[in-house]
Amino acid sequence: MDKKSEKTGLTRANAVFGAALIVLGIAFLIGELLDITIGQYIWPFFVIVPGIMLFLGALMLDEEVGQAVAMVSGIVTMVGLILLTQNITDAWASWAYAWALVAPTGVGVGLWLFGAVKERADMVKSGKDLVKVGLTIFVVAAIFFELVIGINGFGLGTYALPLLLIGLGFVLLLRNFRANWHKV
Repeated sequence: MDKKSEKTGLTRANAVFGAALIVLGIAFLIGELLDITIGQYIWPFFVIVPGIMLFLGALMLDEEVGQAVAMVSGIVTMVGLILLTQNITDAWASWAYAWALVAPTGVGVGLWLFGAVKERADMVKSGKDLVKVGLTIFVVAAIFFELVIGINGFGLGTYALPLLLIGLGFVLLLRNFRANWHKV
């Protein structure tokens, strides 16, 4: 690398870093003026940003090692996003089911994105499959822990079982109705 391109890269990095500092300073200033404690909401980014940086680093590695690093970056970034959401909503008990977003969902997102950038259809498919499995586990567990048990205070208590039976009954009736509709 010659001196001119090295200096240009350094200048560009300084400009990006300088702009980021200005944006961060403005955010803190607005927080002070509006009496918002930004520090309370910004700490999860100390997990999210390294996760994103890991993914960018994975793109520079050879494919086999990069794939593993991309999956780890998906986990780290997802943990940060969950922490941000829980910090904003104060729903810390959601860890009872949020783990499904870390693995397999986070792993799948990392693999999916890495495969998309590297144009590897097999990785994209594997990543999508992991995301589907993880989101299914998350939704089923969230329904159970939030609506049946009510760990964050949203429970239906004694109404959960009857409502679940009514819902399943409607699903079966609709499936039967649709099947008979197509026969006519």
